[in-house]
Order: sequence, then structure tokens, then C-alpha cells
Amino acid sequence: MTVIYPSPIFGPVHSRRLGVSLGINLLPSDGKVCSFDCIYCECGFNADHRPSKPLPTREEIREALETRLKDMLVNGPFPDVLTFAGNGEPTAHPHFPEIIEDTLALRDKYFPKAKVSVLSNSTFIHRPAVFEALNKIDNNILKLDTVDSDYIHLIDRPAGKYSVSEIIDNLKAFKGNCIIQTMFMKGTYRGQDVNNTSDKYVLPWLEMIKEIAPRQVMIYTIDRETPDHDLQKATHEELDRILSLLTGAGISASASY
Repeated sequence: MTVIYPSPIFGPVHSRRLGVSLGINLLPSDGKVCSFDCIYCECGFNADHRPSKPLPTREEIREALETRLKDMLVNGPFPDVLTFAGNGEPTAHPHFPEIIEDTLALRDKYFPKAKVSVLSNSTFIHRPAVFEALNKIDNNILKLDTVDSDYIHLIDRPAGKYSVSEIIDNLKAFKGNCIIQTMFMKGTYRGQDVNNTSDKYVLPWLEMIKEIAPRQVMIYTIDRETPDHDLQKATHEELDRILSLLTGAGISASASY
């Protein structure tokens, strides 16, 4: 079933990777807005979920977040993390940097031990204000599904211009202060094999990971229903093999099965 998240606050949910996570959705509550149109996205394809509502404003987001944090302070549960995710790419919001400032201030006021995380597809990290904001938070989790341009255009389906080499250069600019997130899967899409667990994809990706030198890599596979039904999860063994390549290269890494 396709998931369209409430806006601007949803959850908390229990995240496989992050614990008790209060979601912050900077996109409309009635559809999806994203610079990618991934065939594995739990929110479905962009064309099937065009929103009619506007983006939530900075003030709406701040007020809703403060109200929810006050409630959690009294009634629980205490959040481990405040996570920017939801119906598309959070860094696409025109006031993303200011919203990060508001969120950090509210976190410090109500739950100073909670982390602030952003799940991003990396398409706006070339913007200086976005780059600066992502450097201020605890977990900037940035997508790099492969370094194969054809595969990215088949699977992630970026809107507009997308250069893998430019994305990699921009990821290197974090100088290690980033977390790389990579989806591994199998199956077919429109008759084409989408298995990226083989050495053909993993080894060039691993070489770029070494150059980016992130503080952590999160590998994962399909967890919820996808809009294309010919996709399959990567196996435990396949993820474990990739994990061992990462740790063998001295890179801190985790896998979600």
C-alpha cells in the first residue's frame, strides 16, 4: 500500500535504523514532491500522487513541531531522533535552512539528547545554504544508490539534469561529515534487470565510498510495498557480503534487512 504522510509532523514511528523517530514532512500532506521518482519509493510514483495543497510554511512547521514536542514531554514517548522525511525531498523546501535552525532550537529546548536527521537524495547539496544546514545536524543521511549513471536513470529516475560525478564531488565536500545511504535490490523493471548487488555495481560504488570517506554507510533493502511489483529484496547474505567489503575497507557501516 502506498504511504502518503501527514504534514508537517507525523509519528513517532519506530525506525529500523534510528529508534523512536518523530517525522517532519516539509511537503504537502496530499501528495508527493520529489526530484527523484524512484521505482522502489513507498510513497509511489510522482505522477500518481500530484499534490493540490501548498507546501507547509516555515511558521506552520515550527508551531506544529513545538506543539508535538510539548505533548511528548508530558505524555511520551521521548524521541530518539527528529527525522526530516515524508512525501519527497526535504531539502527542496525553499526555507529548508531556516527550518533546520528552528528545529535545532526546539530540540535543544525540549529534548536536548535527541538527534536531528535528514533523509536526502543529495540532489540539492550543491546549494550552499542547504550544504551549510546539513553540516549543522547530527545525521545527514545522503543517498548514493550506485555510481552507474544508466542505473540511476532507470531506478532513481531523477527529474532534470543529474550528474553522478557532480554528486560525488559534492559528497566529498562534506569532508567525512556525512552518512551515505544505499538501496540494494533485485528483480526487474520494464524487463530490465535491476540487481545492483553484484560486483559490477558494488565494486565501483565501494571505490567512490572510499573517496567520499563518510563517517558511516547505511545499506538497506526494500521494506515496504513498492509502486513497481517486480522488485525483490536483496538477501541477508548479499547485504552481509557488501557489509563485509565496507568494514574490510575500514568504513563504519550497518545493514537493514
